[in-house]
Amino acid sequence: MSDTTTRPRRQPSVHRLPLAGPLRLARPSDIWLKPASSVVVATAIPNLVLFSIDRLDLVMYTMAGSLCALYGHNLPYARRARSIVGVVLGMLAGLAVSLVTASLTDSTAVLIAVGALLAAGQKLLCDATRIGPPGPLIFTFVSSASLFAPQHLGQIPGHLALTLGAGAVSWLVTVAGPALIRREGPERLATARALDAAAAHAADPGHHTRRAAVASVHGAWQTLLAAGRPTPARRALERLVVHAETALAAGQPAADGGVSEAADPALLRDWAARTRARGPVPTPPAAPGTAAELFGIEAERTALRPAEPREARRALLRRLGPGSPLLPIAARALIGCALAGYLSSAVGVGRPYWAIVTAASLYQANVTLSWNRALQRTLGNLVGVLVFAAVLPVTRTGPLALIGFCLFFSFAAEALITRNYWLGSVAVTPMALLVLEYAGSHPAGELIGDRVLDTVIGAAAGILTAMLVTNRRAAGRVAAALAAAELACAHAVQTLAAPGSSPAALEAARRGLTGCLVELRDADDTAAGEWWQRDLPQEEVLAAEQAGHRTLAATAIRQGLIAPAPENGAV
Repeated sequence: MSDTTTRPRRQPSVHRLPLAGPLRLARPSDIWLKPASSVVVATAIPNLVLFSIDRLDLVMYTMAGSLCALYGHNLPYARRARSIVGVVLGMLAGLAVSLVTASLTDSTAVLIAVGALLAAGQKLLCDATRIGPPGPLIFTFVSSASLFAPQHLGQIPGHLALTLGAGAVSWLVTVAGPALIRREGPERLATARALDAAAAHAADPGHHTRRAAVASVHGAWQTLLAAGRPTPARRALERLVVHAETALAAGQPAADGGVSEAADPALLRDWAARTRARGPVPTPPAAPGTAAELFGIEAERTALRPAEPREARRALLRRLGPGSPLLPIAARALIGCALAGYLSSAVGVGRPYWAIVTAASLYQANVTLSWNRALQRTLGNLVGVLVFAAVLPVTRTGPLALIGFCLFFSFAAEALITRNYWLGSVAVTPMALLVLEYAGSHPAGELIGDRVLDTVIGAAAGILTAMLVTNRRAAGRVAAALAAAELACAHAVQTLAAPGSSPAALEAARRGLTGCLVELRDADDTAAGEWWQRDLPQEEVLAAEQAGHRTLAATAIRQGLIAPAPENGAV
């Protein structure tokens, strides 16, 4: 008789690293045009002002503020307004440290050390605040490049004022303009993603599609709860997300072999397409239990509003605390950036900031993802250097040509980077090199040679550090997320069992369980690609996810979102 007992598989300490997979192209992001157009407008305005007064040598300082326009495009406008202010202030702080350091010392060793410290701090803060793409890389690029720019203390206030002014332009372009044109734009996109994910799960039920749909629906609710005062359009979007949850909870073909209307993939995709479009928000018939769920959501919104700033601060402090799983990643950034900078300096590169930036760009959530980024970054930079060599003679024909190419590459970078990071790097590399041309022409051979050398050294030092600096806290994060998910599931079961549970209590229990399941999946995916750690509780994670999803479906039945499954033999 065969032994069918399930035995836990030992997690390998070292995983195989892919080669071809990281270079494959994906579909572009559904919002790529927004950061691409925003950064072009935010860059063009200060650049043309400086051109009109013949001071293009100051572009580096306005560029620091203009690049803030890349952030926050996935956030509702109320939260985006605050986030972009934080991004501008963070950019200003990093630039100030770099400029002061550059004005006080010309020691390459000191400048590299400060650059590595800034890169690690920026990585830690961006991960802790979850600011999202493009993450810490823009901050590191600006602060590292500024460390190696000639500077005097008396010039610093004026240069920082230029950055602040360009940052204000970025805020207007990113927040004020879009909010006037399409007030509920971010909420509509988040809702459309939830509908598409629910449609994918309805068409092909399985663990992968269910996890993706749960995460998308959870993200849509988070966006709607953060959007501010409910409007008629937002109320309609909430009803659409209820339909996405209904389809997710139903999840199985109907008894006649078809699908229920709630889980009809074609209908869900049609709603998603109309939600993304500029027309009115679709107003489908109310799903069963919609009124009860929306009552629960309104109660949750009322409870969250006064506590949100305090809870956000507590969550940030927890993510920055001594036991944070983010600290090993920041340690990798510190050691890897310092090693890359010192190696680059040792082989004769005069301004090794690009080696620091290259190493900083590699550090993702785990070693496997960092390896993927190393391949993408190296290929993209090497091809980008060839593009730079091809366009350099044309950009030197006049300042307007230089401005035009910089704007073109800024747009192209955002248009391409969501297809694959290496493709975006093909445009980022010539743009970064052309920025140096604003301060005066440099020998093309020296620029190209230094950039190639820095890329190879930075990528090698960065990935070596990622492999050697362990992150055993990744498994601890899985254990904590597993315990939280089990606790949230037990709470939801107790709430279900209580006959007098209110709609608000049911909704809060379901929302809490959904958030815990999303965190558990993210923690497990992150730890699965990490090296040198203890075994992961794969069976326990799978069991917790299955129990959690069953409880979510039971909660949906209790709320009236879906009908209970018929008894055996029932018609």
